[in-house]
Amino acid sequence: MSFFKKLGASIGIGSAKVDTKLEKSAYYAGEQIKGQVEVYGGNVEQQINAIYLTLNTTYIKEVDDSKITASTAIQKFKVCDPFIVSANETKIIPFSFVIPFDVPITVGKTEVWVATELDIKSGLDSGDRDYIDIRPSKIASRILEEFQQLGFKMRQVECKQASYKYRGNYPFSQEFEFVPTSGAFRGKLDELEIVFISQTESSAEILMQVDRKARGLGGFLAEALDADETHVKMTITQQDLQTLGQQFRQIISQYS
Repeated sequence: MSFFKKLGASIGIGSAKVDTKLEKSAYYAGEQIKGQVEVYGGNVEQQINAIYLTLNTTYIKEVDDSKITASTAIQKFKVCDPFIVSANETKIIPFSFVIPFDVPITVGKTEVWVATELDIKSGLDSGDRDYIDIRPSKIASRILEEFQQLGFKMRQVECKQASYKYRGNYPFSQEFEFVPTSGAFRGKLDELEIVFISQTESSAEILMQVDRKARGLGGFLAEALDADETHVKMTITQQDLQTLGQQFRQIISQYS
């Protein structure tokens, strides 16, 4: 084996490359992802220490009074143990993993992707990035639909840096902002915000923020002091779905 080939591979020239191929590009939260990692040998034989897949997302973070887009890992998986890939050899390694139920959905500027990391002995890491669309789980979808049935229109969805109190498993929370455009709450509320704190296949914990419409000077002062905002935390199970619209209506009416 040529010394110059060894040296080239150690600095990333002619070393092994990786390409991850997913079964599809759109998934529901809680669904299983299947695919394969294809490893292409470079100019020389190399040892691969491990292959890792990481599910990542973006969120808005405040730094020195400025808003920046940050990224964070949702979950990381080890695909395989160490192996040798020969020069110009192709190895195909299948994998599967389950997307967490509390992964943010890809609405607005929120992105989700699978990053592949090829850990090569005595060489530079080689990587790959595959963007995917995430759709809400069945229970999350039902919750969001119920608000629209009550006359609310979804105005904005954002992943934002969150306090420890409401962020769940990650340093962010995804906020769903609704405005009343028809029905009983039009003219009574400014907006309604929903945050999914945690989710499983059969339940979801949400935080609902009800922003009442300011009325007159007293309303203006109350709004300035955030007194017109009410936060309601509730856990919704499959058994609640039949009467969910009625529950939401009663809660919103109580604070509007």
